[in-house]
Amino acid sequence: MASTDFMTSWREVEQIGATEAGGVERQAGTEEDRQVREWFRAFAERRGWRTTVDGIGNLFALIDFNPGAPYILVGSHLDSQPRGGRFDGAYGVMAGLHAAERVQQHFTDLGVSPRYNLAVVDWFNEEGGRFAPSIMGSSVYAGLKDRDEMLDRTDLAGVTVRNALESIGYLGGDEPPTAAGYVEIHIEQGRILEREGIPLGAVDSSWYTQKLDVEILGEQSHTGATLMEDRRDALYAASYVIIAFNEITRDYPPESLVSSVGQIVVEPNSPIVVNRRVHLVGDLRANDPAIVQDARNRLVARCAELAESHDVQIIVQDFDIRPNLYFPEEGVELVGKVATDLGIGIRRMQTMAGHDSIAMNTVAPTVMMFIPSIDGVSHCERELTLEQDMLTGVDALQGVLARMLDGVLDGVEPAPRY
Repeated sequence: MASTDFMTSWREVEQIGATEAGGVERQAGTEEDRQVREWFRAFAERRGWRTTVDGIGNLFALIDFNPGAPYILVGSHLDSQPRGGRFDGAYGVMAGLHAAERVQQHFTDLGVSPRYNLAVVDWFNEEGGRFAPSIMGSSVYAGLKDRDEMLDRTDLAGVTVRNALESIGYLGGDEPPTAAGYVEIHIEQGRILEREGIPLGAVDSSWYTQKLDVEILGEQSHTGATLMEDRRDALYAASYVIIAFNEITRDYPPESLVSSVGQIVVEPNSPIVVNRRVHLVGDLRANDPAIVQDARNRLVARCAELAESHDVQIIVQDFDIRPNLYFPEEGVELVGKVATDLGIGIRRMQTMAGHDSIAMNTVAPTVMMFIPSIDGVSHCERELTLEQDMLTGVDALQGVLARMLDGVLDGVEPAPRY
């Protein structure tokens, strides 16, 4: 019955913002985001749970076992990338809701209350597809980002986060629950678990990450009337910058560095105008911080060369730098014990991608788990995780939550702030 209930809920949520190719489009602060949040609230309220919304749009469903006690938080995010996958983020929220319901029934059946209360959370704008930076809501919660600064961030159309949240009715004013711990389960977004035939991963650390904000400034002119030698074409120069971000990975050992340009804005973007401005965002990630820093320095030097050779100005700024962070060893061991109880295999692993758990790891003992992804595909409409792996993940999450509610990670220190 529990598996049927979960899959019924899953089928409902995957229809909100569904695309014709099997993905979802639920960017932060959109009508589709509002609809899925309403679904979340209805699920909670049918079970008698309180719901609250804080000042950056994080949505919480609260289960109070022990009035006045802090909360174990569980969840992820329901927003998606443009034409993204059904599983990224959403699985963690859905698993959290159903694991929370099972855990509540567990303590009711025992006739006892755990040490802590429980909150399921949908973090605002984890994806960062519409508003930069990503991991926004949990970073504000953790005190890593300033709330007012984040509310003033705009999308490409000039809409602020504040405007977007107000428009969907989710710029809240509630005090968020105090975290005594946090747990998140997510699809792997890689091929390791699938390749090795292992149903559960215990994440012990994250890769070093940084982004580069690059602005290329040339001069607007006529595509037909301007001689080639007189052009200061920002887009032409930007094409070499994009190539540099890709080619830099070849200077390091295989699979040690990933790099890309994920967003580009061209102005004026007219068919008969040489473009005057290009803005792009580059991404560098490696397990070794020295590799990222060296690659960053090489890219900055390359941009300087390109600026001179193409007679343009290239401005490079660092932002959204996240160091390697290590999840508590006690949490990794806890996942191992739960896996043993369930009779399933487990593997320690790292995360190359960012998650809300990385921000939360700086304020409370945090556990991060993965379930397999077919072909490692993510941020794509053909993203897929099998039903059995989803259900196994809910079982594992239930076991971890029950133990965390009883204080198994009490005394464990959070990771250093960044």
